[in-house]
Amino acid sequence: LQVDLWQPSSPIHIVEGAAADVRVPQNATRSLLPFLQQANIQYTILISDLQQAIENQTAGRSHRSRRSLPGYNYEVYHSLEEIEDWMHYLNRTYSDLVHMFSVGKSYEGRPLYVLKLGKRSRPYKKAVWIDCGIHAREWIGPAFCQWFVKEALQTYQTDPDMRKMLTQLYFYIMPVFNVDGYHFSWTNDRFWRKTRSKNMRFHCHGVDANRNWKVKWCDEGASLHPCDDTYCGPFPESEPEVKAVAHFLRKHRKQIKAYLSFHAYAQMLLYPYSYKYATIPNFNCVESAAYNAVNALQSAYGVRYRYGPASSTLYVSSGSSMDWAYKNGIPYAFAFELRDTGHFGFLLPEMLIKPTCTETMLAVKNITLHLLKKCH
Repeated sequence: LQVDLWQPSSPIHIVEGAAADVRVPQNATRSLLPFLQQANIQYTILISDLQQAIENQTAGRSHRSRRSLPGYNYEVYHSLEEIEDWMHYLNRTYSDLVHMFSVGKSYEGRPLYVLKLGKRSRPYKKAVWIDCGIHAREWIGPAFCQWFVKEALQTYQTDPDMRKMLTQLYFYIMPVFNVDGYHFSWTNDRFWRKTRSKNMRFHCHGVDANRNWKVKWCDEGASLHPCDDTYCGPFPESEPEVKAVAHFLRKHRKQIKAYLSFHAYAQMLLYPYSYKYATIPNFNCVESAAYNAVNALQSAYGVRYRYGPASSTLYVSSGSSMDWAYKNGIPYAFAFELRDTGHFGFLLPEMLIKPTCTETMLAVKNITLHLLKKCH
């Protein structure tokens, strides 16, 4: 019985007494449900017709005017082409605050675009790196990256905190890390997770771009099998997307003080380590930043996030971008797991984009302002 594991991402993390979310093919439910009853495993059907839920989410796309960029709708999900058009538009329109560049090319040859955001106020400034969409099906990630840029540009004049952030720092924002996978999740398989590189021996596609980094590569929480969702790849940085971003971060490691990566779903704010149970050297600073960020987030709609080291808060995983960033000298490395906790899973409805991004924005501003204050 082939199932698609949504939460946790790997079978080794399924433990007694904890919930697991799985997607099953329609014809498999007839054999699965009696099996669960026999095994005395409680279950709840969260989404009974997934196809319908997908169609609801993408219905009426052609009817809304999504092309007029000044009226760009930040409360809907956007295809890769729309996001790239939007980036080009901002680059032309806000040349004083936005600079768009590419860090490389994806496996399928797409440019890997990054927006550099900030006032060119002085030659050397500290920076914050933000990426979204490492996992293709987690659409709320790229939606947040776009929201962040919108907020920065719209509130820069009126919000003293935002002005301070854009004056004293640069933000490198990568709205879609895994461009090939994201495109594929729009055109072929809504629940695709990995990159799209080809594996000749197994005729499987893709590597988990969050298991492909050179930090305890392919250890616990990653799979050696090319067809698995958590496949670590043939070697570290085998994926051109990972290699390009790692190269950029290495080159700017003296400047970049925070690394923020956005995923879904679990409602958590995680920091290192992912690959082992151990306390990071600057634990107090990072812990207090996380605590304050989660409280700021909760102040908007009362949504509670758990926070802590990824290994003990979520599960152990090796080869993650967050651990790599931390190991490479970026003192504040965080991974957000955005809404929700499983009711909608990867199909977070568009009506929840605004509240999700609004509360997340508070957390990100909180972390950034924490960064500007000296923490000892």
